[in-house]
Amino acid sequence: MLHQHHHDHDHDVLRSNNKDLKKEESKIDRRQFLTKTSLGLGSFALGSLLGIDKLQANSSNVGFDYENISRGGLADLPHYAPKAKRIVYLFQSGGPSQFETFDYKPKLEKMFGKELPDSVRQGQRLTGMSGNQSSLPIAPSMFKFDQYGQSRAWVSELMPHTAEVVDDLCFIKSMYTEQINHDPAITFFQTGNQLAGRPSIGSWLSYGLGSSNDNLPTFIVLLSKSGGQPLYSRLWGNGFLPTEHQGVQFRSGKDPVLFLNNPENYDGADRGRMLSYLKQINELQNSTYGDPEVNARIAQYEMACRMQTSIPEVTDMSDESDRTFEMYGEDSRTPGTYAANCLLARKLLEKDVKFVQLFHRGWDQHNFLPGGIKHKCKQTDQPTAALLKDLKQRGLLEDTLVVWGGEFGRTVYSQGKLTTTNYGRDHHPKCFTMWMAGAGVKPGFTYGETDDFSYNIVKDPVHVHDFHATLMHLMGIDHERLIFKHQGRRYRLTDVHGHVVKGILS
Repeated sequence: MLHQHHHDHDHDVLRSNNKDLKKEESKIDRRQFLTKTSLGLGSFALGSLLGIDKLQANSSNVGFDYENISRGGLADLPHYAPKAKRIVYLFQSGGPSQFETFDYKPKLEKMFGKELPDSVRQGQRLTGMSGNQSSLPIAPSMFKFDQYGQSRAWVSELMPHTAEVVDDLCFIKSMYTEQINHDPAITFFQTGNQLAGRPSIGSWLSYGLGSSNDNLPTFIVLLSKSGGQPLYSRLWGNGFLPTEHQGVQFRSGKDPVLFLNNPENYDGADRGRMLSYLKQINELQNSTYGDPEVNARIAQYEMACRMQTSIPEVTDMSDESDRTFEMYGEDSRTPGTYAANCLLARKLLEKDVKFVQLFHRGWDQHNFLPGGIKHKCKQTDQPTAALLKDLKQRGLLEDTLVVWGGEFGRTVYSQGKLTTTNYGRDHHPKCFTMWMAGAGVKPGFTYGETDDFSYNIVKDPVHVHDFHATLMHLMGIDHERLIFKHQGRRYRLTDVHGHVVKGILS
C-alpha cells in the first residue's frame, strides 16, 4: 500500500510537471509568435500600408503623391506629409574652406599677416598641428568674390558653375560642430555621435520609411576616386538597426556591387534553386528562434537577386546624350569620378532611391591651400551645378533635397608659413558653410552669419543635431519620435538634442 501511495504520488507530480511544462511551452510559443509577427517583414509591409492609408485619408489637400511612397517602413511613418521624397548628400570630406568658397570676408584684406586677436579666438582649442605655432597670422583669401543671381549671393571665382544656380541654393553660413579632428567629426555628421557604432543617417531613414523601389537598396553610397582622409564603411553602417538598412556602396568598374554577379559558369536557374533552398533553411531557423535578423538576411538575399537585373540597368550610361555628358563635364565619362557619380546619382534618384550619398575626399588643405582648393573646386563645381540643373529640368528638384558640405571649416589664420601666394588652414569646428537646395528649403536664401574673421557665429547658429533634425523633418519624420530600443536604452539620430531650423523652410 505504501508503495502504491508513492507510485500514485509520483504520477501526480509528473502530471503536474507536464502541465507546467505545457504552460511554459505555450508561453514560449506565444512569445515567439509575437516576436515574429511584430518584427517580421510581412508586418512591416502591412503596417506601412496602413500608415499610408491613414495619410491618404487625412492629407488629400497636401498635394503630395502617396501612390509610390515607401513600402516596408514603420507603421506610423511618415509622421506628417513630407516635403522631400529623397535626398542626395554631396559630402565634401576633409573640410572645405569657407573663406575660398562662400563666406566672403573683405575686411581681412587689410589684415594680412596680423596676429589673430585674443578677443576673437576667445581661448578656443587648436589642433596639435597648429597649436605649437608661435604666431597665428591672418590669411585673407587670395581669390576674388562677386555677387550673383537675384539673391546677390557672394561666391568665389573658384565656383563659376555654382554661381549660376545660387538662386536655387539655401546657404547655411552658421554651421558648427564639437569635433575638431576628421574621424570623430565625420562620424558625428553621419551618425549623430563621435564614437563609432551608431546607425548612419541613411540607415535611420531606411528603417523608418522603407523603400520606394523594390529592386534597389534604399541607401546607396558612391565614393569618388580621390586621395585624402580615409573613409570607412562604418560611416554608412546600420549600427544596431537591422542589417538590411546599411548603405550599399557602388563601385566603378564592371562589378558596381561586390559579390552580386553569379560565379563563372553558374547560370541563373542554378542560382535560383540555391537561393530557394537557402530561404527554406533560413525560414526554418526563423521559426525556431524568432530572430528578426534572420528575416533581414532573407530580405538581403532576395534584394541581391533582384539587383542582378536592376544594377546593370541603372549603371548603364549608354542611353545618356552627349549633351548630358558635356553638362556634367568631361570627367563624367570616366567611371568613379565625382562627375560620373553625380550623373549616376541622378539616375538613382530617378529610380526613387531614398538616400544617395556621394563622398569626395581631398579638401584637407593644411598647406598649399590655393592650389589644392582650386583643384578640388575644378573637380566638383561643374558636376554639382549640373546635378541641380538636371534634377530641375526633369521635375525632380521639387521633391528632392540636395545637400553640400563637409565635416567642419578652416581657420582664418595660416597653418605654417604665410606668403602672398601660399598658405594653409587648420581645422575649425566653430563655424563653417553648407548649402541645401530643392524640396522644402528656401531658394536664393542665406541663413546665419559669422564675424569678420569667420571664427565665431554672430547670428542663428546651426548645430549638427539641428541639421539632422531638419533633414528628418523634410522627409516627414519627427526626429524625437523615431526611436530604436537597444540594450535597454532608447536611441535616436539626434540623441537628446536637435531643433528643426524653421528659418530655412519654405
